[in-house]
Amino acid sequence: MTTIAELEAKVGDQLGTSDWIEISQDRINKFADVTEDHQFIHLDAEAAAKTPFGGTIAHGFLTLSLMSKMSEAAIPALDGAAMVVNYGSDKVRFLHPVPSGSRIRAHFKLLSVDVKSPQQVLVKAEGTVEIEGVEKPAMVVEMLSMQFLK
Repeated sequence: MTTIAELEAKVGDQLGTSDWIEISQDRINKFADVTEDHQFIHLDAEAAAKTPFGGTIAHGFLTLSLMSKMSEAAIPALDGAAMVVNYGSDKVRFLHPVPSGSRIRAHFKLLSVDVKSPQQVLVKAEGTVEIEGVEKPAMVVEMLSMQFLK
């Protein structure tokens, strides 16, 4: 836990890095079922092998949806936070496909802290998703979270 002033002092700083998450074909298949996005590039290994990707890849929105989990390790909750909720995102860019079977993690940089009221603080952090062994990031997103204080 940290104070608002301590968090504001970290604007512009790197906050930390998440643990690795495996992007298995099973995870991709389950995401396809939940979202009803059954495009062959995500599910059909034989057809996907004939594309420039060389195999199945994760949905971009699967990568984006994992940002909540990955941010837990890096973006601190404020002292007195009753809850922290996803408030949306800005400038989402999918820069490199995430192959099935790969591992990803995210690096976080604090962009801003905006005190909306004595009980609400909007935090904006840039998340850059790394694919293990790949130089180019998979995704860069500006994440917004609202911290509700007691």
